[in-house]
Amino acid sequence: MNQLLINVCITGLLVSVISCNNNVGKKENSNQLNMPQIKTEAVTYQLDSVTMQGYVAWDSATNAKRPVVMIVHEWWGLNDYTKSRAKQLAELGYLAFAVDMYGNGKTVNNPTSAGELSGPFYKDAMMARSRFDAGLSKALDFNVADSNKIAAIGYCFGGTQVLNFALLGDKLNGVVSFHGGLQTTPAFDKSLLKAKVLVCHGEADPFVPAEQVAAFKKGMDSIGANYTFVGYPNATHAFTNPGSTELGKRFNIPIAYNAAADTASWNEMKQFLNKLFQ
Repeated sequence: MNQLLINVCITGLLVSVISCNNNVGKKENSNQLNMPQIKTEAVTYQLDSVTMQGYVAWDSATNAKRPVVMIVHEWWGLNDYTKSRAKQLAELGYLAFAVDMYGNGKTVNNPTSAGELSGPFYKDAMMARSRFDAGLSKALDFNVADSNKIAAIGYCFGGTQVLNFALLGDKLNGVVSFHGGLQTTPAFDKSLLKAKVLVCHGEADPFVPAEQVAAFKKGMDSIGANYTFVGYPNATHAFTNPGSTELGKRFNIPIAYNAAADTASWNEMKQFLNKLFQ
């Protein structure tokens, strides 16, 4: 009897172990199925005589339609930093499309060249908009793009640009500016501005003085704009870019990374987009 009891106990234990292992396997397989499978792709598109080289990222684990988030780069051009943000947005469930504003995938690594490339876009908002719209049209060619849910985010130079596009009445549900200049060129026109706006501003940014902030807020308030303005203490220009501190030292310009402001502003953006696309 004792031996029989021992055999029964051993058999029961083996069944239990096998069952647990099977359940673990099922859980692992389930988790693998639910994990994002981020796909990235370089895309070429045309506007008149200008060839542009954008960058798109999305979760290929599902064919479901999803909101589109356009990204406008810093004045350095569409570089690896911008592409990393596209991947992060794809992980959040968006179709992320980084626009090539300069054309031919051109990037620069010094302030002089960056100023020369970005200058014309500050002066001619309609030209800038046409470059952006060419990228948006390409993004909407993807079969997973939801053409009714579109936002744009921008960094520094790109932050100013997305604010301009919103003020010009572009087809956008919302825009987010990260440490962008606030000296926008289009007029504040209630009939044109339909997008909701989030501004993530470094309070220690010498490129965007208090007078510029006040003028922007006054203009937005004058038309009853739907906007949120968030300031981050001790954050200077380019506070979201981990490479900005080294660039600031190299060229003796007041830019630096701020991890706390980077995290806080990204979370603000996530909440903004979640609410925007409810």
